[in-house]
Amino acid sequence: MRISYNWLKQFIKLDWKSEETAALLTDLGLEVEGVDKFESLKGGLEGVVIGHVLTCIQHPNADRLRITTVDLGDGVPVQIVCGAPNVAAGQKVAVATIGTTLYDKEGVAFQIKKGKIRGEESHGMICAEDELGLGASHDGIMILNEDLVAGTPAAKIFDIVTDEVFEIGLTPNRADAMSHLGVARDLKAGLNQKNVHTELITPSVSNFRVDKRTLKIDIKLEDSKRAPRYCGVTISGITVKPSPAWLQNRLKAIGLTPKNNVVDVTNYVLHELGQPLHAFDAAKIKGNKVLIKTADAGTKFVTLDDVERTLHEEDLVICDENGPMAIAGVMGGKKSGVTTSTATIFLESAYFNPVSIRKTAKRHGISTDASFRFERGIDPTITPYALKRAALLIQETAGGEITCDLEDIYPKKIEDFSVFLNFDTVTRTIGQELSKENIKKILVSLDIKITSMSEKGLGLIIPSYRVDVTREIDVIEEILRVFGYNNITFTQKINASISNSSRTEDYKLQNVVASQLTALGFNEMMANSLTTPDYIELSENLKEEHNVLMLNPLSNDLSAMRQSLLFSALEAVSFNINRRRADLKLFEFGKSYHKIAGSYDEKKHLTLTVTGNRQQESWAQPQKGSDFFMFKGYITMILGRLGFNKLQTQPLENDVFAEGSVLAIGNDVIVEFGTVKKQVLKHFDIKQEVLFADFNWAAITKLVTGKIKYTDISKFPEVRRDLALLVDNAITFDSIYAIARQTEKALLKDISLFDVYEGENLPEGKKSYAVSFVLQDSTKTLTDEQIEKIMGKIRNSLETQTGAQLR
Repeated sequence: MRISYNWLKQFIKLDWKSEETAALLTDLGLEVEGVDKFESLKGGLEGVVIGHVLTCIQHPNADRLRITTVDLGDGVPVQIVCGAPNVAAGQKVAVATIGTTLYDKEGVAFQIKKGKIRGEESHGMICAEDELGLGASHDGIMILNEDLVAGTPAAKIFDIVTDEVFEIGLTPNRADAMSHLGVARDLKAGLNQKNVHTELITPSVSNFRVDKRTLKIDIKLEDSKRAPRYCGVTISGITVKPSPAWLQNRLKAIGLTPKNNVVDVTNYVLHELGQPLHAFDAAKIKGNKVLIKTADAGTKFVTLDDVERTLHEEDLVICDENGPMAIAGVMGGKKSGVTTSTATIFLESAYFNPVSIRKTAKRHGISTDASFRFERGIDPTITPYALKRAALLIQETAGGEITCDLEDIYPKKIEDFSVFLNFDTVTRTIGQELSKENIKKILVSLDIKITSMSEKGLGLIIPSYRVDVTREIDVIEEILRVFGYNNITFTQKINASISNSSRTEDYKLQNVVASQLTALGFNEMMANSLTTPDYIELSENLKEEHNVLMLNPLSNDLSAMRQSLLFSALEAVSFNINRRRADLKLFEFGKSYHKIAGSYDEKKHLTLTVTGNRQQESWAQPQKGSDFFMFKGYITMILGRLGFNKLQTQPLENDVFAEGSVLAIGNDVIVEFGTVKKQVLKHFDIKQEVLFADFNWAAITKLVTGKIKYTDISKFPEVRRDLALLVDNAITFDSIYAIARQTEKALLKDISLFDVYEGENLPEGKKSYAVSFVLQDSTKTLTDEQIEKIMGKIRNSLETQTGAQLR
């Protein structure tokens, strides 16, 4: 939001430098992000002075040039070569002296330098009006009033306006400060706290009167919920033309482009008082009647920006007998707008329901200065005052007469808020006791009325324009920001407490694992928890009824909470591969979300994703791709770091993996990992192998107790035997695992898959599994005969039940 300092000073008399005022506004919560200089004429005619032409003779080397001697007021006449046909001795002219910067029509700067023109020295330039930006004429130099004194700065003669403009980063809750009046109110309160007492000067509307009652527009308010207050008046006999210079300069200073005097006045009052207004061409209002109602669904309407929009049944519109003329509080219509031929206008000032305007503006994708203010809530008490102010300014700039009584429809008054302020709560919240007198002084400076007072606190009435102050804590915040956060004192004593913190707390475990993974070359990723509900189609384990859906999604792609972290990881992999980063090692701590039996459930996970080559390309060693066993090594290292060494391998029942495994402790699954199916990868346009692991973080935090448990190392050795099995493609490791466990329950301690091969030299429809079996007896050493007997039983069971063959 841009605030003109000159404009601000019309509300509050102040001789402070802009830097001081900016600092105070920032302390008050209106953060000044920058102060820009504004000049009504670029460059401000700096370096241009009034000159008196003493002599003028023909240039000896050019027919169209003259050599002049010009007095610049310093007693030392200078020679200037001029090509204007109307230059003559005795004239008073505008001279750009050496070093002056001027600007051409495109705003490009050029500097006046000492030079020679056809052999004759020239010490400046006698200017035409277009060269100074004072007009469009280039027929000759500007000839000024003979009474002017040589050496006078041209900026004083031509009344160049300079201003300083504050760029304020306004927070959304401060709707009351979205105008010069609002900023002035805050500034007055801040000055009062610094014992600089000044009054707030508001524009007078005492001259508002009806000239004649010849054009009345009937107003019918059909929806007082969406439009609690509506005012209107007609002005006849106006002349639509460019605004006067003072009005144009005010608008230009805050970044607005002047249109015409009527539109400029409505914009001026909007930024002056914070009240949006709209002017309709009264001649285009059919039936001399204005209706404020909701639109008929599907109605087509062309707005001022030449876009045809389809109205919604909840859109509030301003209508005549033929239909909509404006979308209330958002944008006017093309057909009813003010043009150069407009002679009579109907001027509207209203208070619209903020929620209604916000929904309409969002629905149509429109954001205007008016909707920006209506959405946040304006002052409902200022509506008729702003209308009178605008009507008087229109009469001043466009002529005309007020031709009807101001009609103010206000069915139900919007009441001010009542709040009780407890002194003890103020002290407890601020951390410092403020005097009761100072508290009352601050509240009065903020237009907050004190209705009652006791030893405990104050009864207060909050003005309705402060829509962000409705609770006691809001009032305390207002007191604190005016008192000054910098004025809160701090003691030299430091209080600290030591709390008992377990080394197995969640965030500590995360840090341990994250540090290990980054040391292994992993990068942490953080994905959006919102995703598309369509991902459930990629796995039968995910159910549509378990989706947690958004009530107001930004898009269909962000309309559901994720049930699995896999698809977020694959999105990241696809994104990186498409940008030529195919070698990836990623990890993420995140949650999955489920709706089960009407209740909501969140589960925390750690996921690992690996794809591409193991290391960067190098001439020193050949490239080697990441594989299942390298990936399993990462997983066992992480679990080992957390103290999980004795894990059971179980069959994998997750259909997103082509091959994989599960590590568990008792009935708790710790991690599922494996190679992601090509069918799933194809959905993300990934053509290389991806390895994925999903850790059950809740189980990990439950089992990591911090207590060290140990058992005696067995005195008797483990024995490992490996089988290379040729099996059908349909056979999974799960079935081999189950058959082996069923065959030998006592001495078979572990089963793991360490190689899978599909390719050349194998029969069609076959694959090779390399499976290791670990045997151990805790009471004695196993003999070769016992081992061979157990392995024979396992081999026979596998051959019988799966058709497996030894390779």
